[in-house]
Order: sequence, then C-alpha cells, then structure tokens
Amino acid sequence: MLRIHFEDRDVARVQIAAEPDPLWETVLAMHQLVPAGPTVPVYAAWRARARRELDARGLARAARLISALAPAGARYFPDFLTPDAARDGLAAGLAALRDTPAERLLAEAARAALPARLPRWTGALAAGSRQPLDELATALKEVHRAVVAPDWTQVAATVGCDRGARTGAFCRGGVEGMLNSLLPSARWDPPVLSVDYPYERELYLRGRGLRLIPSHFCWRRPIALADPGLPPVLVHPVEHPTSWVPAATRSCRPEALSALLGRTRARILAALDAPATTGELARRLRVSAPSASEHVSALREANLARSRRDGGCVVHALTPLGSALLRGELAPARLPE
Repeated sequence: MLRIHFEDRDVARVQIAAEPDPLWETVLAMHQLVPAGPTVPVYAAWRARARRELDARGLARAARLISALAPAGARYFPDFLTPDAARDGLAAGLAALRDTPAERLLAEAARAALPARLPRWTGALAAGSRQPLDELATALKEVHRAVVAPDWTQVAATVGCDRGARTGAFCRGGVEGMLNSLLPSARWDPPVLSVDYPYERELYLRGRGLRLIPSHFCWRRPIALADPGLPPVLVHPVEHPTSWVPAATRSCRPEALSALLGRTRARILAALDAPATTGELARRLRVSAPSASEHVSALREANLARSRRDGGCVVHALTPLGSALLRGELAPARLPE
C-alpha cells in the first residue's frame, strides 16, 4: 500500500495531466509488449502490430535496452526514464533525460540493480560517458515512433475520456470527489490517499501537490516515482472498452477514410471514438479550436457525429453511423453526400 499524505495546501494543488505523457506511455507500452506474467487481452491486437513494427524497423536491440532498464513486474525502475519535462512533449522529455546529473544516474542505476543487467552500459556512465544516455534517448524516440505514435489518437482518446470522468467528479464533489473517483485503485480517507501498491510506502507531499497522469498502457496498479524529492505524480490506469482495437488494426483502411473525408477530418472522426469537447480535440490533434469546431460541424451535418451540452461544455461523440464507418462496418461508398 502506498499512502500519500496531503496537507491543506496540497489539496489545492492537485492537477490532472492535460495530455498523455509520451515517456510514461513508451515505457509502460514495453511492459505490455514484454509482460512479466500473462498478457492482457485488451492489448492483443496492438501487441501483434507493435512486434511486427519493431522487427521491420530493426529496433529489437532498442526495445531490449528499454526492457532491461524498466522490466515489467519490477518493484522499481529508474525515475530518470520519465522526467517531469515530458509533460511538454517527447523532445522536451528526452532533452531532460540526457541532462540527468551523473550522481543521480548512478544512484538510480544501483538501486535498480542495473550493473548486473547492463554492466557495460552502467560502467560507461560511471566513467563519465554520456553516450549511454544518447543511446537510450534514441531508443526511446524510435520505439515511441514505432509502437506508440501510430495509435496516439487512440491513446489520447482513452486518456481524454478518463480525464473527462475525473473532471466530472470534480464538478460534482470537488477535489474530494475527484480523488474518490480513483476507486478501486485508490481510496481517499482525508488527509491520506491510500493506493493499491506492491509494497508498503509513505509519501509526504509537503505542499507540492499531486499530479495525476492517466495512462493508456498502465494496467491494474498505479505507479509513483520512487524519489520523494521529485515532483509527486501518480500514474494510473484508465478504463478501456472491451472492444478496444487500435485504428491501425481495424478492417477499415485509414487511408481510405482520409481520401474520402480529408486527413484532418478523418483524424477527428477517429478521435471522437471517445467523447470530447472542442478544446480537447484541438489539443489531442494539435489543431486550432476553430478548425476542430469546423470539422466537427461537417461530420455532424453528415450524421457522423452529434453534440450535446454537459454543464458549461459541449461534448461531441460519434453517431452509430460514424462508429460503423470508423470500424469498417460500413463501406465508404454508402456515406451520404
């Protein structure tokens, strides 16, 4: 059990990550690709495609390096793999990883028992070489590009759906309602958040607040950084529909939808597989809010999307027709003009 101790000022500083964290998702994706136990069925189609991509791109060695640094089922893997700077994107996260101080690298490597698994790699770090970090950053970048980025719209959709649920809980019950919404993974008993965790641990926030990071590839239990001096985060699993299948493995061909609807409109159609506001769509797809609104309006006119007001927000979702088109259950030729 992980017990996170709040002070009054911490309650006011609880945040929810605005976007999926690219480094957390990459590391945790490798846990699903090379699991410590039985595989999780919801990732089965993604796993098959990811393995093919790694082989086709010659990234087996890069994947092994990440898995050796952060093996699935490990009680601890180095915190420097998932720096806070990744909240600003993959490039910012990798730059922070490369700038990790040598003393921290060696301390975390020793704690994770890396010298036994990667003796040459950690030996080079001990000798003051930065080459291992460059190699690691390249590995993370290429593996992310191969196995996470192709399904980023779907990753953002499941994370966005969870963020919407937490936001709704906050609107109904404040921070207390939001923290209680983490059940059954965590239980809020003021001033302590008790989290399902593989071992006993106490974390004192001391006014720094807590950043919740919903994760598409996190499964079963939340994860926290081990170093109590780092910005406190709680990475937690999101709910996946039992029918979840990444877009690249559906029978509908994405290129056909792009040719029919246009690339951006096809991406918005895919993103609406999980309900979202205009602002959330704009952030997920990195387009302007007016552009996202215009494309949603066009989809709504074609009866592929619908919109409803929820409090102060307008939430967009697919209609049955839009969902059928996205999943390849309806031929594009049958679309209304």
